[in-house]
Amino acid sequence: MNSINKFSLKDRVAVITGGAGLLGTKHAEAIAEAGGTPVIWDINELAAEKTAENIKNKFSIHSLGLKVDITDEASVKEGVGKVLSALNSIDILINNAANDPKVKIGEPSNWSRFENYSTPMWDMDIAVGLTGAFLCSKHIGAHMASKAKGVILNIASDLGVIAPDQRIYRQEGLPDDQQPVKPVTYSVIKHGLLGLTKYLSTYWANKNVRVNAISPGGIYNNQPEEFVTKLTNLIPLGRMADIDEYKSSIIYLCSDASSYMTGQNIIIDGGRTVL
Repeated sequence: MNSINKFSLKDRVAVITGGAGLLGTKHAEAIAEAGGTPVIWDINELAAEKTAENIKNKFSIHSLGLKVDITDEASVKEGVGKVLSALNSIDILINNAANDPKVKIGEPSNWSRFENYSTPMWDMDIAVGLTGAFLCSKHIGAHMASKAKGVILNIASDLGVIAPDQRIYRQEGLPDDQQPVKPVTYSVIKHGLLGLTKYLSTYWANKNVRVNAISPGGIYNNQPEEFVTKLTNLIPLGRMADIDEYKSSIIYLCSDASSYMTGQNIIIDGGRTVL
């Protein structure tokens, strides 16, 4: 096969969890651009359906939007059944869904400090970001193993490789116990996804199910200038990522172009973790 043709996702069905979110939508677009069929799973049914409709209109390719609660095993199993009934196969799973409580510059955020972080918030974050990935991998991965082919791609983060630099969230004039920080759950979940990636890559290796991860750096999304400056000072390329800059890595890892790669984590962070 020609090397360029190996990037094609024609006739492949990809389930994207949290598919109606900022990055999830871009992952779905990447699948569509490579000729695949994106299936949008999201807790927000209207957003899932709207995202799928937008992709159909933009790329003239079939797309499906479904409400699935990935924290509920029965909902995941029902979602798998609906996709298989409609499209006969699931070839790719992108575990993208996550709670990401935002630290808002200029607003009191001492709730995010480790000492103050509530157990219910911890439980919900873990349920979405880690348990959800486990449940989706369990049921979709088993389907892939039964047909001896498939790809699971976990969306981790540069903060799954390094710790957050809490100085970039610091606000002048606040005492230490009031300073906002990146919540603990984000790092724990992203580190956990890398562990899940390695575990599953060997578990289903003999079934030709490849499992990899990407660790994106921060995406520019009109954040306050002070925050952007602090963060970009930590990045050798001197900027945050553009929203579309991760698309090519999604296509690569979901396609036959990466057919001999499994259990790996591609860090795409402008060089931040090199330092």
